[in-house]
Amino acid sequence: MVRQPLTPEQIEAGRRLGALLRRARAGRDLADVAEAAGISPETLRKIETGRLPSPGFGTIVHLGQALGLPLEELAAAWRGTGLPLEAVS
Repeated sequence: MVRQPLTPEQIEAGRRLGALLRRARAGRDLADVAEAAGISPETLRKIETGRLPSPGFGTIVHLGQALGLPLEELAAAWRGTGLPLEAVS
């Protein structure tokens, strides 16, 4: 199956998500956070820099757990609303 190219909106959503993850990681070592999330440091680096703008759901769940970020906050960053899902509905 051929993967469709990402839209500019999806690429921007990945950048917002990466920025949130970078801020949440703050002073923590990238390798430590990646290990806690069960991913490679290179994968985390790609997500944080927007080079992997569409990571898998499980990856996001594990990163949220490793960084203490609720899924609602991660979803809000992806949507670009900065608001939890309940506030958008």
